[in-house]
Amino acid sequence: MFTGLVEGLATVESVIENGPGVDIAINPSGHLDEIESTKIGDSIAINGCCLTVIRIEQPQADQSLWVFQAGSETLSKTNLGTFKPGTPVNLERSLRPTDRLGGHFVQGHVDGIGHVDAIETEGEWTNIWFKVPAALTRQMVPKGSVTVDGVSLTLVNVEAERFSVALIPHTLEVTTLGKRSVGETVNIETDIIGKYMEKMLTGITEKDSAN
Repeated sequence: MFTGLVEGLATVESVIENGPGVDIAINPSGHLDEIESTKIGDSIAINGCCLTVIRIEQPQADQSLWVFQAGSETLSKTNLGTFKPGTPVNLERSLRPTDRLGGHFVQGHVDGIGHVDAIETEGEWTNIWFKVPAALTRQMVPKGSVTVDGVSLTLVNVEAERFSVALIPHTLEVTTLGKRSVGETVNIETDIIGKYMEKMLTGITEKDSAN
């Protein structure tokens, strides 16, 4: 479980084919290792996708690489399939019971891919529209929560097949969203409450129709 509050930016060091999937080596920013030692088996969200550390490499005395495996399902349903050496990514380690929940409950289970549809600048703020399948917007409401590339955001407008968020300068600076361009892909995870509500309401509607 995560909060959607990105702890730091990292860089993809390598992407190596491994059977139907790939091994992805991430070079985290130095402060992440200083805060807490990362161990094999830890869960870490990369652009909002929960992956497990399978090994830790140290090619240099002052450098650690976290290595993850991503299977064909993950590569087809997220933007991890577009990763290459040098790609910047958002990192967040899993939530501890004693942590403050500054964002919202994020599972790290990506629901689908979105595309940057429009970028509107208002002074230092930026409004970004994302185009997504209608199945995802059905689980969204204005002022509700959504996770984009692992970043917890508040929905501003929700339309049939797209939604918008307003990004403050801090978010633009410390996450990859400030570097996004129109047409680029992002990982989308809707709020878990919206998923359960849709499931329950669908069941009620189907039951009423049967009667």
